[in-house]
Amino acid sequence: MATLQPVLLCGGSGTRLWPLSREAYPKQFLPLAGEDSLLQATWRRVAPLADAAPIVVAGEEHRFLAAEQLRLTGAPAAAIVLEPVGRNTAPAIAAAALQATAAGADPLLLVLPSDHVVADAEAFRAAVRAACAAAADGALVTFGIVPDAPETGFGYIQAAPGEGVRKVLRFVEKPDADTARAYLDAGGYYWNSGMFLFRASRYLAELERLRPDILAATRAAFAAARRDGDFIRLDRDAFVACPAQSIDYAVMERTDAAMVLPVEVGWNDVGSWSALWDVAERDAAGNACRGDVIAVDSRDSYAYARRLVALVGVEGIVVVETDDAVLVARKDKVQQVKEVVAQLKADQRSQAALHREVHRPWGSYDSVDQGERFQVKRIKVKPGAALSLQSHTRRAEHWIVVSGTARVTRDHDVFELHANQSTYIPIGAKHRLENPGSEVLELIEVQSGDYLGEDDIVRYEDVYGRA
Repeated sequence: MATLQPVLLCGGSGTRLWPLSREAYPKQFLPLAGEDSLLQATWRRVAPLADAAPIVVAGEEHRFLAAEQLRLTGAPAAAIVLEPVGRNTAPAIAAAALQATAAGADPLLLVLPSDHVVADAEAFRAAVRAACAAAADGALVTFGIVPDAPETGFGYIQAAPGEGVRKVLRFVEKPDADTARAYLDAGGYYWNSGMFLFRASRYLAELERLRPDILAATRAAFAAARRDGDFIRLDRDAFVACPAQSIDYAVMERTDAAMVLPVEVGWNDVGSWSALWDVAERDAAGNACRGDVIAVDSRDSYAYARRLVALVGVEGIVVVETDDAVLVARKDKVQQVKEVVAQLKADQRSQAALHREVHRPWGSYDSVDQGERFQVKRIKVKPGAALSLQSHTRRAEHWIVVSGTARVTRDHDVFELHANQSTYIPIGAKHRLENPGSEVLELIEVQSGDYLGEDDIVRYEDVYGRA
């Protein structure tokens, strides 16, 4: 049997799960349905089947999140293909296939979105095993979800009669309610899950036949890619020129090799807060609560809270409370959350993209207070990590160590600070903060100046390759 190599698609911004999911920290990196993030759960689900380390396709801005989360699961070092811009799934999978075949191998690629929930992991693995023979023989296999409701939010696949893996008769766009009900009544129609299994070379051959322009642009981007450890940085100019199209439109709806295996694996694409309510554990009144939540005389609602949230006399609502935003919505209107995000972007508000706590490859910072000429941040630096050597033209900084050890570079001086010690970084001084210890370094940073934006930074040296 051919080698099976997972491909974890890790792009997407997850705007419908705002305010928890944001551009800088989208839903695939969040623990929405358990202790693991959705990405980590995806890897754990497929790990028992994998014959090779996964290939991850992610956006440039999420590279360290993806690498760190997989490292925490104990996954073997993944090849992480970085997209400079999003171009949908056909080019993303092509880049993964080029990486998989670069050394002469031709594995079966199990392509999985990393932001879905699959409740029955063993049934999922059994389905993959059942589909391997057809994929090894040249089929492009997709997994169709046996529908349990006339859902209008998914595309459908009509399958030929039979058992097991069978021919795809047609792909159908998202239907209206009456059409979806007719599909459910007729049988033979399945939700399009976006999960695929095929030989790497077979996908590349079909893409070359059906959309040679997409493959040519992806090949050019891959050939000119920069290798940085486990990161494969696709060439920006070549990839920007690549047409943006899904694998469904580019290949699956046009090939005569498409086959489908219907599955019942407890699948949910977690595409909205109501979908998350569907897969969450609920109390006797139908409430799904995560965090510090008290529900009184309330039913069929979802609440996510960092601080105390109380629900009183409500039904069918969603309340999501984060450090810097609160969402309150009717459960049947949550698809309109993306309109909130659009408004935030139009107003150039940071809450569209960033949480109050912002993650960086070296750790994180949390903006706990700010005024006209000051900002206070709580900074955490991971053991052994270091910020870039940098300077600021319009702000000074005061650092107070709360715990751990800080190694400070300030112009020509290098010194260490411990708990309850502090230092001052004048405007224009070249400086660096490092954690030489084995514990997380925590400190309070007080910025003062006439401009406190994150773009007031000049980097001289950076171990993470940032400009």
